[in-house]
Amino acid sequence: MCEKINKVNSWLSSVFGDQPVPHFEVTSRTVELLHQLAQLSEARCGDTALLVEDLKQKASEYEADGAHLRDVLLQGAGLSYTGLSKPASDYLSALVDTAMVLGVRDTSLSSFMPAVNNLTSDLLEAEKSHRRLERELRALRKRLGATLMLRNTLQEDVNKTVKSQAVESAKAEERLLNMDFVTAKAKELGKRRERAEAQLVSRNMDPSVTHQAIVQLSEDVAALKQEIIPSKKKLEPYMDLSPNPSLAQVKIEEAKRELAALDSQLELNMDFK
Repeated sequence: MCEKINKVNSWLSSVFGDQPVPHFEVTSRTVELLHQLAQLSEARCGDTALLVEDLKQKASEYEADGAHLRDVLLQGAGLSYTGLSKPASDYLSALVDTAMVLGVRDTSLSSFMPAVNNLTSDLLEAEKSHRRLERELRALRKRLGATLMLRNTLQEDVNKTVKSQAVESAKAEERLLNMDFVTAKAKELGKRRERAEAQLVSRNMDPSVTHQAIVQLSEDVAALKQEIIPSKKKLEPYMDLSPNPSLAQVKIEEAKRELAALDSQLELNMDFK
């Protein structure tokens, strides 16, 4: 525990430098967390130092290569960078910029060719992706057109439905008004019927001449006519017999008696009503 605290204090002092270290509560948890941060910081600082050393070494190598190339140009061809013409200097700068863009180590042909091939492959892939995107875009446009047509059709159907609904609503309102009129008229007629019945009762009218009594009497007459039909059917077989005065007279008398009985029954029913 004491070793971790000492290491934490040392790390905090190195981090804050001349500034005072902020006060913190010394607990096992805080010490453990700060100790872990100190270890991570030291590891990162070590990695950074190694990276800096590597970059310094590469810079030294590049400077040595540059000095060597300058010596070669100066000794072999009697050329120096300061002695180049402006077009040659521009070409050299363009070559260096191209090498930096391509990310090659040097400006040799063996370095440029793989980089150019990679760019060509990337260009072909980009063109292939572009063609694929164009096909997808055409398909999307086609589907969008179909969707818009469907939307227009649905909108027309909705408009027709709204118009039809408005017409049906108007018809329903008209029917409702007619129903209200019929209901009011029925109530009015009911009241008029009640007043008419009251007037008839006040005038001591014979109940047998009322509409209901007449309807009932008509039904009774129709029923009696139906009762006469079997008697008529009984007489039909005798219509084809040869004339026999005595027998015919007997049958006629029987028929007369039956008809008289039916007439009497009918008169009784009418008188009863």
